[in-house]
Amino acid sequence: MEPVPKRKYVYNLVGGRIIMAEWTRDERYQRYEEVDQQTLVNLTDKVNQSKYRQTFHIQPKTGLLNDPNGLIYYDGIYYISHQWFPLGPVHGLKYWYTYTSKDLIHFRSEGASLKPDTKDDSHGVYSGSAFEYKNHLYYMYTANHRDEDWNRISTQHIAKVNDQGEVEKFPKAVIATPPSGYTQHFRDPKVFSKDDVYYAVIGVQNTDGQGRVIQYYSTDIVNWEFQGEIHTNLDAFGYMWECPDYFNLDGYDMLLFCPQGIESEEEQFRNIYQSGYIMGQYDIENLTMNHGDFSELDYGFDFYAPQTFVDEDGERILIGWMGLPEINYPSDIDGWAHCLTIPRVLSIESGNLKQRPIKALEQLRTNKETALGYANKFTRQLHPYEGKQYELIIDILENESTEVYFELRTSKTQSTLITYNKKEQKLTLDRSESGLLPEPVEGMTRSTYLDTPLSQLQIFIDTSSIEIFCNDGERVMTSRIFTEDTATGIKTSTESGQVYLKFTKYDLKDEKV
Repeated sequence: MEPVPKRKYVYNLVGGRIIMAEWTRDERYQRYEEVDQQTLVNLTDKVNQSKYRQTFHIQPKTGLLNDPNGLIYYDGIYYISHQWFPLGPVHGLKYWYTYTSKDLIHFRSEGASLKPDTKDDSHGVYSGSAFEYKNHLYYMYTANHRDEDWNRISTQHIAKVNDQGEVEKFPKAVIATPPSGYTQHFRDPKVFSKDDVYYAVIGVQNTDGQGRVIQYYSTDIVNWEFQGEIHTNLDAFGYMWECPDYFNLDGYDMLLFCPQGIESEEEQFRNIYQSGYIMGQYDIENLTMNHGDFSELDYGFDFYAPQTFVDEDGERILIGWMGLPEINYPSDIDGWAHCLTIPRVLSIESGNLKQRPIKALEQLRTNKETALGYANKFTRQLHPYEGKQYELIIDILENESTEVYFELRTSKTQSTLITYNKKEQKLTLDRSESGLLPEPVEGMTRSTYLDTPLSQLQIFIDTSSIEIFCNDGERVMTSRIFTEDTATGIKTSTESGQVYLKFTKYDLKDEKV
């Protein structure tokens, strides 16, 4: 992903507003290794004291996290990396920060794996992917360089992870320039293999200012040939397509990408940038994709730049960045920004994409509580249900209401509201009273229309996030929320009529990462 410069903040306690002061270019492109140790200690202490720190999500130890990178299951270990600017909650000189895991719920920090230490990546090691070749682990990534006039130069590079876990970059770019007809917006290579041929799909902008995905191939991972542009039915669909990903899922070819420059349409495309997919059949030789409509992967406020990989059981797993570019988040004043989503398992069922939380998350469950009963127009506080980090499963057993309301992370003044309208089959997330809000963001609500009547919500609440899985993975809504510590209650009610509900709540063990 191409970061857009962001501002740093000084917090005005009197007015309760965020006052923005620009980071200079020199500050944003200062190397982490050249910062004095005490400054890093002070920043780490500040971050660790933040009341918004998550407990079961990957988050930056300091500074800013964005795109997940280099996701792979290799030799019995999961490798999960992310874009990282260490020195503050802004987009600057990017590194890859890496974790390893045996189960995708407990993570070991491996530190910065790819660093901006060559001329080609002097201004950032940008996004890329991981792949296996001849029993070794490799990364392919975009190197970002700026010339003296600050013109962008994007090249694609490969690095090998040796037996000691050290990253060894190839001596020069494997793709040194974008093909003719495309600009230097040329990034985010995702590698896959088929029949002993390695392919890389790369997000680009053409010289007409339109987003596209192009494809390269190689048989030795050193020499890459430009194959062409993937032909879709989406002609004028944004000015840039970032973070492409291709895979076959249950007989359907999936092309994921993040278009920039799409206008909102009622409840669709309301975030600043989108993440979604087209599904159909892909002719890998002729580069033609026969597909349906572009669909969003997530209908919440904060989701971008997802990447997928195959786990030890052969399942397709997706992890996204729980955030968006060009938005200021309340945690910024504490010296950090963003986290990754929980991993999701993807499948196609009856021609529709399903996204479910990975089953391994059940290992974090403790203190099971259940409640069964009717809700009506009189708001009911669920006792002893409360908390700041939990999983909540709501089964809708009978629904004779017009609208049903679920309020989470409630206090006397704050509440995160989920509304379901039975007639429209419309689910809405409202964070207008959730506490401090990211800005600038269009609107206070996000909505999605379900394919089937609402039967279940599976909700994961962490200190400053909510992930809602609807109807066993039919839709997902992911958002950051920045509520006060006292906002721990859970309430339910209806507009009119009654609904018969079963609540199952688990506290989730504190496994800080």
